[in-house]
Amino acid sequence: MIRIGDFARLGQVSVVTLRHYDDIGLLKPSNIDRASGYRYYSVAQLPRLNRILALKDLGFSLEQIGNVLNDRLSVDQLKGMLMLKHAETEHLVIEEQARLARIAARLRQIELEDSMSQYDVVLKTVPAMNVVSRRITIPTNDQVPEYLNPAFMEVFTYVKEAKCTIAGSHFAIWHQAAEVVTGEVAEAIVPVNSLTIGTERIQVYELPETQVASAVHHGNFEDFTQLHTAILQWIEANHYQVNGAYREVYIRHNPDDYSDSTTEVQYPVKPA
Repeated sequence: MIRIGDFARLGQVSVVTLRHYDDIGLLKPSNIDRASGYRYYSVAQLPRLNRILALKDLGFSLEQIGNVLNDRLSVDQLKGMLMLKHAETEHLVIEEQARLARIAARLRQIELEDSMSQYDVVLKTVPAMNVVSRRITIPTNDQVPEYLNPAFMEVFTYVKEAKCTIAGSHFAIWHQAAEVVTGEVAEAIVPVNSLTIGTERIQVYELPETQVASAVHHGNFEDFTQLHTAILQWIEANHYQVNGAYREVYIRHNPDDYSDSTTEVQYPVKPA
């Protein structure tokens, strides 16, 4: 018989771990001293402990390991578990490789600019949503408020009259590159909980789930082009490409004081 401390050293685990395995029925001691309550193990139990540790190293939960050791799984079920764990681990490796690429891109950016960027770009998935939209053409960029604000008012009026429930921040979709300053085609959009019937001027449709590279700007729009530049540089450095019209999400919109506004710019992307 081997005392619990010695058995723990042989198996290179802690005494606390062995006690936990005992409590959940994964590895019971060979004997427990009735007077002292001290646990004893046998050398013959080392293979079971090693199998527990091996399966744990593969990423299985203790509950799953218990099912394997207690023969509650068939060979096909065990193969299925291993195949699923293989796929999960492969996915994690791909994610970490992408993280390494993003770190390398950030390092290159800092080395080139000798400073941290004003904007932090993140990759995220925007869920599908129902939207009410008014599509407009803006002659020149300096006329954006003159055309976009009335378009939003028209959409909000429609949403109110249709008794729709607003489901998020309103935003604009711009159907050309940010550097285009004439003949800009844009949509004033309000997300809603459910679809209704549109009109000749108002469109109602579902925007699909979209992966985007995004960054947030707080303040007025004088330096807004720097935000677009930061996102586009991030997209190129991280081996993505633009995959659709970009969005401006007006998280906090104060037309009386743009310095108090917060806007998120989202570029739909896909791997290059």
